[in-house]
Amino acid sequence: MKILQVSPCFYPAWAYGGPVPVVYHLSRELVKRGHEVVVYTTDTIDVTTRQKVRYTEIEGIKVFYFRNISNSLAWRRYFLPLGMSFKLQKEIRNFDIIHVHGFRDLPSVFVHYHAKKHGVPYVLQAHGSVITFFQKGMPKKVFDRIWGYRILKDASKVIALTKMEAEQYKSMGVSKDKIEIVPNGIDLSKFENLPKRGEFKRKWGIDDGQKTVLYLARIYKFKGLDILAEAFADLSKEIENVKLIIAGPDDGYLSPLKKLVTDLEIGDKVLFTGPLYGEEKLRAYVDADVYVLPSVYETFPVAVLEACACGTPVIVTDRCGIADIVDNKVGYAVEYNKDQLRNAIIKVLNNEGLRRRFGEEGKRLVRDQFSWDVVVAKVENIYRNVTRSG
Repeated sequence: MKILQVSPCFYPAWAYGGPVPVVYHLSRELVKRGHEVVVYTTDTIDVTTRQKVRYTEIEGIKVFYFRNISNSLAWRRYFLPLGMSFKLQKEIRNFDIIHVHGFRDLPSVFVHYHAKKHGVPYVLQAHGSVITFFQKGMPKKVFDRIWGYRILKDASKVIALTKMEAEQYKSMGVSKDKIEIVPNGIDLSKFENLPKRGEFKRKWGIDDGQKTVLYLARIYKFKGLDILAEAFADLSKEIENVKLIIAGPDDGYLSPLKKLVTDLEIGDKVLFTGPLYGEEKLRAYVDADVYVLPSVYETFPVAVLEACACGTPVIVTDRCGIADIVDNKVGYAVEYNKDQLRNAIIKVLNNEGLRRRFGEEGKRLVRDQFSWDVVVAKVENIYRNVTRSG
C-alpha cells in the first residue's frame, strides 16, 4: 500500500511529546513491512527551532516538512502549514489510505476536504484530543460546529488508544462499529541493553543510596506537577535521603513550578534536569525507584511504558487512560489527590520486594502487549479493511 501519514509535528520534534514518536515508529515499521510511507508534517521542532529542509528520507520514510506561518503559534498548538493543502490537492489521489494524527487542527481540515473531494479513505487518530471539556473548551466547540463533526463522520475508521477514548468518540457521535482500539507501541530494541544502575546518579551528583522519585514528561500545567511537589514535600519529612527529579522540556509551567518548590522549602531536594533524550533518558528511568505521572488528564502516556520497560515501578492518577493496566500490577493508580499520591510513593519507596515485583511485571507487560510488532499488525489490518471496503 501507499500510505500517507499526516501529523502536525514529526521527527525530530520530540519536544511536542507523545504523538511524535508514535507516528515515527509506526511509519518505520510499516516501511519494514514493505509499504511505501509518506509523511506530511510541519517544520516546527520546538518553541524556537524550525526544520531547515523541506524534504528528506528517514529510514525509508519520505517526509515533507511544510512551513508554519508562525513557529510560536505552532508551539501553542496552532499549526498553520498552508502549503500542505496545495500538496494534498496535487498528490492525494496517489495514496491508498491516509492516516491523520490529530483532530482539531488545519492539517485535519485539509485532509478532510481533499480526501472527500477525491474519494480517498482516511483513518483518524486523535491521540487524546477528542474531549471538549478540557482546555480551550469554547474554541473546540466552535471548531466542531464548523469542521469537527464532519471530520469524524467522514472518517472510514477512528482509532482510540483506550476504552476511555473510545467512549469520548461515542460522545461526539461516532458509531461503535467505526471505532478501533489500538494502544501505542514501544520500541523494545531500545531496552535490550539498558545502562548500568548508578550512571545517572553519578552524573548529577546524587548519592548512590538516595531514593529517587522521577517525573519525566513535558513541564506542563495539567501534568499535575503541583500536587507532586506538595506530596513530595510531605513525604520528605517522613523519608530521609530522598530526591525528586523533574525532567522534560518547559511547556509553560517551569517558572511557576520552581516558585512552588521554593515556597515549599524543598529546593535542595529537587533536581531540574531539563529535557532528556536517548541514552540519558534511559539512565534516568533505570536509576529511579519510582516513576510518577500525576496528570489531571492523560490518554495514553508512552513514558509510562518506557518506565515499565526499564523495570521501574510507576504511579499514575486514575485520570490516566491506562490506569486499569497499572494499578496493583506494575504500580499504583491513585485519585488526583495529594495525600493518596504521597502514600503510594511512600509505599513503593519503603518496599524493595514490591519494587522488584512491579518492575518485573512491567517488563513482561510491554513485551506481551505493547511491542510495535503487535501494534502495527493491528493498524495494518485496519488499513486493509478500509481500502477493501472502499
